[in-house]
Amino acid sequence: MCGIALIVSGVRLGCACPGPNAQHLVFSVDELKSALRRRGPDSLGAKKLFFNISGSADEQVIDSWIESEGDGDTRKPCCWNFVGEMHFIGATLQLRGVSPTLQPFVDEFRNILAYNGEIFGGIPVERDSNDAEILLQYLGGCCSCNSHELSGFCTISQKEQSSVPEVLSRIKGPWAIIYWQESSKTLWFGRDAFGRRSLLVHWSTVQDSRFLLSSVSPTSSVEQIPDIELENGLSQLKFWEELPCGIYSVKIDASFLDGKLVGEIKKHGWSNYMLKELIEWDRLFVEPKGSSKASVSGRAELVLTALKESVMRRTSLHTFFQGVTYGGRKEQLVPVAVLFSGGLDSMILAALLEQCLDPQYEVDLLNVSFDGPSAPDRISAKMGIEELRRIAPSRRWRLVEIDADLSSVTMEMKHVMSLIYPANTYMDLNIGTALWLAANGNGWVYEDSRDENEESLQRHKYKSPARIVLVGSGADEQCAGYGRHKTKFRNGGWVGLHEEMRLDMLRIWKRNLGRDDRCISDNGREARFPFLDEDVIKILLDIPLWEIADLEQPSGRGDKKILREVAKLLGLSEASILPKRAIQFGSRIARESNRKNFGSNRAANQASAGSIPFRTQ
Repeated sequence: MCGIALIVSGVRLGCACPGPNAQHLVFSVDELKSALRRRGPDSLGAKKLFFNISGSADEQVIDSWIESEGDGDTRKPCCWNFVGEMHFIGATLQLRGVSPTLQPFVDEFRNILAYNGEIFGGIPVERDSNDAEILLQYLGGCCSCNSHELSGFCTISQKEQSSVPEVLSRIKGPWAIIYWQESSKTLWFGRDAFGRRSLLVHWSTVQDSRFLLSSVSPTSSVEQIPDIELENGLSQLKFWEELPCGIYSVKIDASFLDGKLVGEIKKHGWSNYMLKELIEWDRLFVEPKGSSKASVSGRAELVLTALKESVMRRTSLHTFFQGVTYGGRKEQLVPVAVLFSGGLDSMILAALLEQCLDPQYEVDLLNVSFDGPSAPDRISAKMGIEELRRIAPSRRWRLVEIDADLSSVTMEMKHVMSLIYPANTYMDLNIGTALWLAANGNGWVYEDSRDENEESLQRHKYKSPARIVLVGSGADEQCAGYGRHKTKFRNGGWVGLHEEMRLDMLRIWKRNLGRDDRCISDNGREARFPFLDEDVIKILLDIPLWEIADLEQPSGRGDKKILREVAKLLGLSEASILPKRAIQFGSRIARESNRKNFGSNRAANQASAGSIPFRTQ
């Protein structure tokens, strides 16, 4: 997990047009670095790329110069008149490799890479290798002619050189990237097809001509955004946007417009056919015909196998980087935690983690509650850990009870607002706050969590050292776990249900994943989403919809039916019948937030509080 950013000055990218919600924000580079450093505490680096125009008036060319911050070498070519600048920043939470790394990377060809992601397939990465360094090697071998958008290979040089979009389309796993290709004077940037890693963008405007990319916004971004009243209700000015999923390029031309270099933003298509299918998310078998509704045996086994391989890729196929020490000693190695409610999705992930992770490692189960032991998620978490102990008695499971009080986290609200931004509703704030506190992992544990008589034991403070957190995102969207899915099925049948689920998957990058990634990663931990593995999505999409869910049945049976069958295969008989509870309700933060901001749950429901934008001032 990393925090990456880019600040482009003196280059006009696309059409710098004023918009109704355009504005100018003032924040320092140090503020941006501080926000990124929380995501990547192991190292922080920066590179500046300066542009100069040389040659005759008839044939001008762009020269560039790279300056590394902090190395004491600020020598630049004399007689250069710098006309533009790109400032690359990278903060690293290193999880792979055996040697420390520092971003942004620069190769022998003067290409620059700032990368936030993991490669779980598509490009070979050896067990002890760092995937960002491997990716830079592949990108460094790419053709620079940009003439092979459809074929995938260069048609000018007649060499079998891949293009940058072709290499990025191969990657299985979450990623966000900022890459400078020196030979073509082209800036590449983007995020994976499902948006599992955050990347915010500020497009050039008349009010602020800078082009900015960042994993997260500085806290001051939210503090400077005033609330405004529009005809349709409360809204907010927007500076940052979630970058839509995809691969983008900007080729810098040796020409000027309004005193600035010119670059045109272009979006590229995916070259991976399977990826295109998954993005479309158009299920072939939607409506049962005749007796076809009868379940076909073996579907749950396929899903179980795909999920286990997904968890395996995310937890055990590569060496955990152990180069960071704390206080002169290596921290106790608890490499993986689970964001844990004791519900169906988190129980499946925990049970699969038991099968994939080396037995020597303990597993932290992170559970947040705004109502002490009475919150539904705390109750189900305690039940869940007992069921895990029954199916895996040799593993040491540690339930980390994170007790929160809304009044005590008021001071942190501005910070959480900056993390969820540009999301801006009370529902986003409730979810973001719960995720942020849970992922912080700072709570209470019992002295011997294997002792069933917990009431006789003392709790003590504990903060999880895990750097990887498994999260169940994507399970509800793909398996009809939300209440609105039942409403759509009741009103629109199987086709209506499919359309609603497809909409959920098409917008998950904007509604959920960017926000969740920023809230979890702010704690120096990496969120990994096994249910959003490409192979898992493909398996679930190939299964007929009536085998995924049967919403004619009661809650706790027909919703996410396929995952309930998976849970039974894992021996999780109790978890297999638990109803769905969103984290804001299971932790009871929504109840406390409603009382604080609207007076009561009833008043909040009448005002549709979940969709109302919160006030920042």
